[in-house]
Amino acid sequence: MTAWARVYAFFRRWRANRLIAEFHDRLRENVRKREGREAQPSAGIIDAQSVKAAASVPAASRGYDGGKQVNGRKRHVITDCLGLILVVTVTAANRGDREAALPLLARLRDLHRDITLVWADGGYTGGLIDWCRKNLALTLEIVKRTDDMEGFVVLPRRWVVERTLSWLMHSRRLARDYETLPATSEAMILVSMITQMGRRLARPRAAVPH
Repeated sequence: MTAWARVYAFFRRWRANRLIAEFHDRLRENVRKREGREAQPSAGIIDAQSVKAAASVPAASRGYDGGKQVNGRKRHVITDCLGLILVVTVTAANRGDREAALPLLARLRDLHRDITLVWADGGYTGGLIDWCRKNLALTLEIVKRTDDMEGFVVLPRRWVVERTLSWLMHSRRLARDYETLPATSEAMILVSMITQMGRRLARPRAAVPH
């Protein structure tokens, strides 16, 4: 067995047994504590990112996002207020944001019972707001651009998740989707965040003035 095959065998087992997700979640709790936050968040931010797919991505799990003009897959993430990922799912790029948000928000509620508020952009308007309130006891608050805004504007809360999506694009493996299985794409996103959080924890703390 080659070195690559041995490494991938470990990765495949860790992915199947959710060890990557467990390692990621433990690191996230440590980062939150270091930043003076509770281990479990009480609010989140949801967004999606369409990325081009390589030839290795099968037609069954890819699609065309007409709005972004991207043929590939879409990453749906919910982060905490520090930009750390709470839940992630990868779908074909033609999957609507609201449609993908239903199971994602339900999983968020199962894993993070303290969360009562999620911020989102205008793509998540409509019946999803009422569905969250009735089925998940969750407030979905839409942060919209006003009519007088022109050009690039940093919007409250939304910039946090948008920064996280830009962090992912700094990982060469995530610059586009190369994975045959969406589950592998999700695992690679968590691996990228593990690297980010590991670097964050390794940095020395700033001296606190007396």
